[in-house]
Amino acid sequence: MTKFISWNVNGFRAILKKGFDEIFKDIDADFFCLQETKMQEGQADFHPEGYFEYYNYAIKKGYSGTAIFAKKEPLDVKYGIDGKHDDEGRVITLEYEDFYLVCAYVPNAQPALKRIDYRMEYEDDLRNYLTSLDAKKPVIYCGDLNVAHNEIDLKNPKSNRGNPGFSDEERGKFSNLLDSGFTDSFRHLYPDKEGVYSWWSYRFNARANNAGWRIDYFVISDRLKDRIEEASILTDIYGSDHCPVCLVLK
Repeated sequence: MTKFISWNVNGFRAILKKGFDEIFKDIDADFFCLQETKMQEGQADFHPEGYFEYYNYAIKKGYSGTAIFAKKEPLDVKYGIDGKHDDEGRVITLEYEDFYLVCAYVPNAQPALKRIDYRMEYEDDLRNYLTSLDAKKPVIYCGDLNVAHNEIDLKNPKSNRGNPGFSDEERGKFSNLLDSGFTDSFRHLYPDKEGVYSWWSYRFNARANNAGWRIDYFVISDRLKDRIEEASILTDIYGSDHCPVCLVLK
């Protein structure tokens, strides 16, 4: 079994003060992927024994950023998407003998969808990148993908229709990705499961009321779906406005 975790930590330095090291040890994942680290090189003192560490930093300080902690050293490490969109530290790819692991923090479309054009361009470039990897070996793509795909994936779909993360455009791009040979691992196991979310606004007591969104994913190459042992959302883990999501492959 191989265990993968993905978590938008909403500031790595902040969550290190909230018991992250204990959570990390308790989960004991083979791969632990982070998004929205909001830091520059050398700003976080976290070096777990037995792991290789990879960070991608945004040029803008205190913004975006990704990281992966891996028990096994990869054959290759790549930052960004083939030279595109690479100044915000949003993508890390680790290559192994029989798969690629891609950790991503997809840009938010912003209020009034003011960044939607950039988001659409980003989605197309990322999908092309993932399909190019998939042509070589299977892909495990994870992260905060900043979209609730279907109405079942958020508490209040009707009032949020057209808002960032639940616009027809963003949902359509996620459908395009799945149609390109990929599977939403959680929905593969739980096609009708309601009320399970990975992000809650800090406003309106949203987490206590479970008024959330499922916007954090493990999306995998179709040919890996029969190897899914577990795809879960760890809603009992706190420290961020997101909770971790988990994938276990046979």
